[in-house]
Amino acid sequence: NEAANGAYTFTWRVFCDWYVEFMKPILNGDDAAAIAETRATCAWVLDQCLILLHPFMPFMTEELWQRLGEHGPARETMLIRASWPDYGASLINAPAAAEMAWVIRLVSDIRSVRSEMNVPAGAKIQLLLKGASDTSLARLETHQDLILRLARLESAGAADTIPEGSVQSVLDEATLILPLADVIDLDQEKARLTKEIAKTEKEIAQIEKKLGNDKFVANAPDHVVQEQHDRKAGYQETQSKLKDALARLSGAA
Repeated sequence: NEAANGAYTFTWRVFCDWYVEFMKPILNGDDAAAIAETRATCAWVLDQCLILLHPFMPFMTEELWQRLGEHGPARETMLIRASWPDYGASLINAPAAAEMAWVIRLVSDIRSVRSEMNVPAGAKIQLLLKGASDTSLARLETHQDLILRLARLESAGAADTIPEGSVQSVLDEATLILPLADVIDLDQEKARLTKEIAKTEKEIAQIEKKLGNDKFVANAPDHVVQEQHDRKAGYQETQSKLKDALARLSGAA
């Protein structure tokens, strides 16, 4: 079950949901070398998906394996006879994985806010990052074209101040700011922030209850207890930013 979930999650949530979208600007561009590399990478990853999914979906994957082989190098064997891959550590690039995960979380957060606030799909809006680290700003600059396209933004950059009536969210150390006073219902945004604050209060209360249990503190490993303290601090920081955002939005209404 865990293996099936892992294969499904990578194939659908990572490859289909995100990588295919990331490819489109490259394939529509004019860089022949980048296009060829992207196509080759996509073909290789798709083959790996079929291999990993084969034990769970033997007939469908075998059919796709043979069909795809008609559009490239001939298959040397049926999929059922193909060697099981041994990737080792050669495919692990932690900095690249963290960078792309940040891009995905950023785009997902913006899409979520747009959806909750009923922002028209065709509306191009502005994104501002306040309190962002140098790493986050570098990622924003590197992937700006991709972020603007996927999040339907007009522009994106750093800011020291927050325009009145802005929708705000939190991504790691940064506050995401979307100036939407002209296109959203401010009362609805207040309700969203109030709900998020209530969720953090619930999480903090649950952690405090656990930490207040002398039996748990005495018997749990030190790193587990510390993890709970860290989680509490993280929720408190998020709650503080959300309360600030609600206060600023209330003052703008």
